[in-house]
Amino acid sequence: MNQNDRITESNERYLKRRKRLKEAREWIFSLGIAVCASLLIQNYAYAQTKVHNVSMQNTLVEGQRLIEDKWSYRFHAPERGDIVIIYGDQFDTRLVKRVIGLPGETIAMRNGTVYIDEEPLKEPYAKGESFEGSLQMPLVVPEDEFFVLGDNRERSLDSRSFGTVPKSAIEGKIVFRIWPVHDFGLLDKK
Repeated sequence: MNQNDRITESNERYLKRRKRLKEAREWIFSLGIAVCASLLIQNYAYAQTKVHNVSMQNTLVEGQRLIEDKWSYRFHAPERGDIVIIYGDQFDTRLVKRVIGLPGETIAMRNGTVYIDEEPLKEPYAKGESFEGSLQMPLVVPEDEFFVLGDNRERSLDSRSFGTVPKSAIEGKIVFRIWPVHDFGLLDKK
């Protein structure tokens, strides 16, 4: 093997090694972008969450996995019937509840029924009867706050215990159920 052949072979090895390094850098860069995008989406747009208690039965049951939309409440306020995730300074854990009362509305509970501005609320999703709890009723929901209840009315820690919830404590709304497979699909307000 002459010197020119050795130089050519050495150059080929160098070029192959350089090509592998370039390809590795491209992969690392692509993976870094994917991880960053995933984290941004998880923190600011959509997140997966799991149901950990029975307060939303029969709509949601323990162990189900859900997709939370964190994005839409930046453009509009929560609506009655939305199933929301509540988390903030006044809460130790993330809670899943249903928006019942909107700002300015008067909430009352009589004979196991919720009344909004003296009209009975139709709640086909509610399990059990709705009683006042520790709140003084009727209650006017303050501006930029919401009255929330669990669907399992007799086994739920909700606005009847901790009062109305500021909009800033509403992290997002549940829009999709992904587990178990037989319950896969969009959540509706019923």
